Amino acid sequence: MIEIENVSLMIGHTQILQNINLVFEKGMIHGLIGRNGSGKTMLMKCICGFVRVSEGIIRVSGSVIGKDIDFPKDTGIIIEHPGFIPYYSGYKNLRILGSLKKEVDFEKICEVMHYVGLDASLKRHVNKYSLGMRQRLGLAQAIMEEPSLLILDEPFNGLDKEGVVEMRKYLFGIKEKGTTILLSSHSEEDICMLCDDVVEMDNGRVSF
Repeated sequence: MIEIENVSLMIGHTQILQNINLVFEKGMIHGLIGRNGSGKTMLMKCICGFVRVSEGIIRVSGSVIGKDIDFPKDTGIIIEHPGFIPYYSGYKNLRILGSLKKEVDFEKICEVMHYVGLDASLKRHVNKYSLGMRQRLGLAQAIMEEPSLLILDEPFNGLDKEGVVEMRKYLFGIKEKGTTILLSSHSEEDICMLCDDVVEMDNGRVSF
C-alpha cells in the first residue's frame, strides 16, 4: 500500500527526515511511535503529499507522490488538529466536505456520525465542541467516503477512557473491512492493542 524509498527531507538547513526506507502492507494497522520532534507527523505529511520530499520516492498504491499524483487517492486523513468551519454544526461541515466529491448523501453522513458517537441532529456549532467531539468529527470526515487508506496522527487526543475504547473498536471494525491504517500515538497501550507492526522514529530516522 505504501512504499518509502530512501526518503530524506531538508527544510532550510535543518534535516527533518533522513534516509527512510519502509513498506506498509495493505489491510493492516501500522503504528508510528516516537517522541515529539522525531519526524512522525512530517513523514505522514510527506505520504499525504502535503510536504514534498527532498530526496527519495514515496509510492501509495503504486503511484509516486509528487510525480504521478499530487495527493494519494482514496485516503482519509487526520493530521494534527482537524480543521472545520467553527460556526457550522458538525453535520453541516461534513455535508460541505461530502459535496466536493458527491460520494456521500444525508443518510451516509448521519450513519457515519452515529458510528463515531455523534448526533447528526445536534445544532451546536463546532467551536462549542469539546476536543473529544472534534476528534470524533475528524474521524467521521476521514472515513465517510470509505477510503482504502487511513492516515491518523494522534487520533486519541482529547478522548476520555470511554472514547478511547470506542475509537479502538471503530478502527478494528474498519480494518475488518479491508482498510489499511497508519497511525501515530504516544500511548504504548494503544499501539500494542491496535497495531500489527510498529515503527519507531527518532531524530528523523527509523530507529531499530
